[in-house]
Amino acid sequence: MNADHLNQALLNKTTQLRERLPDKKPLAIQGKLVRMVGMTLEVVGTYAPVGARCRILPKNQEPVEAEVIGFYNDKLYLMPIGKVHGIEPNATVMPLSGGVKVGVSNALLGRVIDGAGNALDGKGPVHYDEYVSLNGEKINPLHRAPIDTPLDVGIKAINGLLTLGRGQRVGLLAGTGVGKSVLLGMMTRFTEAEIVVVGLVGERGREVNDFVRNNLGEEGLARSVVVATPADDPPLMRLHGAMLATSIAEYFRDQGKNVLLLMDSLTRFAQAQREIALAVGEPPASKGYPPSVFAKLPQLVERAGNGTREAGSITAIYTVLAEGDDQNDPVVDSARGVLDGHILLSRQIADAGRYPAIDVESSISRVMIDVVSEKQTRLARRFKQVYATYQQNQDLINVGAYRKGSDASIDEAINRYPRLTEFLSQPMNQPFDLDSSLKALEKAVR
Repeated sequence: MNADHLNQALLNKTTQLRERLPDKKPLAIQGKLVRMVGMTLEVVGTYAPVGARCRILPKNQEPVEAEVIGFYNDKLYLMPIGKVHGIEPNATVMPLSGGVKVGVSNALLGRVIDGAGNALDGKGPVHYDEYVSLNGEKINPLHRAPIDTPLDVGIKAINGLLTLGRGQRVGLLAGTGVGKSVLLGMMTRFTEAEIVVVGLVGERGREVNDFVRNNLGEEGLARSVVVATPADDPPLMRLHGAMLATSIAEYFRDQGKNVLLLMDSLTRFAQAQREIALAVGEPPASKGYPPSVFAKLPQLVERAGNGTREAGSITAIYTVLAEGDDQNDPVVDSARGVLDGHILLSRQIADAGRYPAIDVESSISRVMIDVVSEKQTRLARRFKQVYATYQQNQDLINVGAYRKGSDASIDEAINRYPRLTEFLSQPMNQPFDLDSSLKALEKAVR
């Protein structure tokens, strides 16, 4: 009997036995682990669909859970969710019934958990009220509520020039060491949201601890849920960390809450998917990233946003790491295409000592025109015109080659530039609401 006939016979047998079960749960047919290369496990003798969970049962060792990530002929390819130490050849593999479900409840507020929903904060186990799909439920785009309400994030440069809307999805593009984490912490504390869900994906363990203790603090943590999957977690766990954070945000949105979802970072999510895809033999397409990476990004991002008119909203901010400050990095380029705007943090501005280091010329909020007044739109446009005029002539001004009176617009830019840079600067512990941001913008321009 060839492989195709064997697979069909196995499938038919499984289907027949499933029909005898009252709850129609998949039948667990034991398989055997025959090969392990890197983090990829090859299993024969069992059947399970892509995305299903399996349990590996090594001798004298705790069971290890793994997920089906691919198949070929009579082989299943699995990726472990936890540690792989102690797994041995010919270990028994048992498929688990049901899809991948994650626990959600209001008891998550104030807690720090990992990508599997286990507590990391030493406060005991989390009690879950219900279980939902890790992949979420797709919403008909025509049933979503429109983005028509401004969101106060407490940062005057964003409130005034790049106003965000409730339910918007924004990218925070930055290299390393330009104040990304500090800006995220400020937005976490200052943003006008009922619930904050933070996904720390692929970060260093020290940064996770620092973010929870210093950036969030006790007051910020009380209304937040933190999902942390550090860099030393397996790639599948990092992938699940981002998806779990989104599932939790969806749970609170469906309760009618206005949720702020902070994901740090979308790049680490893409890198985790790259590791998984390359492990099963998917060919790289763009700078080492396989095509499945660029399919996964919109699947994750599209889950955020406004719900139906009766539900709440998820305003999502995803950090995107520009490796080597390369704005043409494939993940950066893809993120710009699937998000509703982006905020660029400039290394040059950070090196000059101005924080937050927002490059307003290279940043955009695609929904700003729908959520602010016509007056604010005019003021923001005027600010950018004057600021751009100074930047374009900065070299001439600095070396003294420009003579005052040669151009009225440049003269105006020189006179107003100190007030423009003052508007763009902000202490990390001082919030500015929408009204005070608009007043400061008007003062800087007039």
